[in-house]
Amino acid sequence: MGHPGRVLFTLLTMIPLLAAAQPAAEPVERRSFHETIHLDGVIEAVQQSTVSAQTSGAVRSLPYDVDDSVAAGDLIVQLEDSEQRSRLRQAQAGLEEAEASLSDARQQFDRIEAVHERGLVSRQEFDQARNNLSAAQARVERATGAVSEAREQLSYTRVEAPYGGILTERHVEVGESVNLGQPLLSGLSLEQLRVVVDLPQKYAELARTERQARVTLADGRVLETGEMTFYPYANPQTHTFRLRMRLNEPNGALFPGMLVKVGVPVASREALWVPASSLVQRSELRAVFVLDDQDRPRLRQVRTGVRDDGRLEILAGLSEGERVVTNPSGLVGSERLNLVKGSGEESPQ
Repeated sequence: MGHPGRVLFTLLTMIPLLAAAQPAAEPVERRSFHETIHLDGVIEAVQQSTVSAQTSGAVRSLPYDVDDSVAAGDLIVQLEDSEQRSRLRQAQAGLEEAEASLSDARQQFDRIEAVHERGLVSRQEFDQARNNLSAAQARVERATGAVSEAREQLSYTRVEAPYGGILTERHVEVGESVNLGQPLLSGLSLEQLRVVVDLPQKYAELARTERQARVTLADGRVLETGEMTFYPYANPQTHTFRLRMRLNEPNGALFPGMLVKVGVPVASREALWVPASSLVQRSELRAVFVLDDQDRPRLRQVRTGVRDDGRLEILAGLSEGERVVTNPSGLVGSERLNLVKGSGEESPQ
């Protein structure tokens, strides 16, 4: 074990060295900065539509209501179908009658054709039998078309969801009579969402060229975006151009109508940057500690610009390559600050 007097001597000799320890510093950097405007964007569904009646009839049932979730193909409106079923039965009966006539005409033609080859019937009788067969075939085709049309009209009484989603509005009630083209239900899908934002005219051309944007939620979470679409015309009332972006990962936490922040780069410039933590601010004074050639910190008044990712833009007061103290809290005191400020340090013009 060392001598106590020697240990005390060693500690005393280290105190000046600790007091003179050089503070952490970083050089002033020059790098490009992309100026960004922040606009309010709105989330909307890619698929949103209103289904309308394709046939007339009374509403018999509405299995789902507003805010209900439906899957693709689910029955959402059932219309009264007695009239359509009656028409289908009539069409099917007409088809059976036409097929029977066709069978009779084909048998008649086959018999006349056989004897015509032996020269036992006239050419006129043969032509008439052939024409009767053609007419019977045409009647079958017309009856087949009528059955298909009647079956399609019957299918229109069952209104199914075109895609999975949520019903947002109901336009009819049970028992109400509807006509062709009348709106029934509105809905949207949450599976595919996009962001829509209106760009001021002076920024539209650069944004269209750069094709970059950053979408963030209120909590700061950045959303991943996909394809960008620029509308080729301006809104005549607001003189803005619309920008639309697909959202790649909604994750079920986003809904149409939500507001998001959209950052769009609109300009690029070279600037000087220092760590934001190096700034010393007292009332109207903004300054940093700069290390001189002897690594002594000297207070320098500066004029600042924007903050970006933990860095602070310096508009005046520093030169590229100068070293600034990154954490000046240990150097700052009200008396010292005032003394150094008035000690002849140059302030930016």
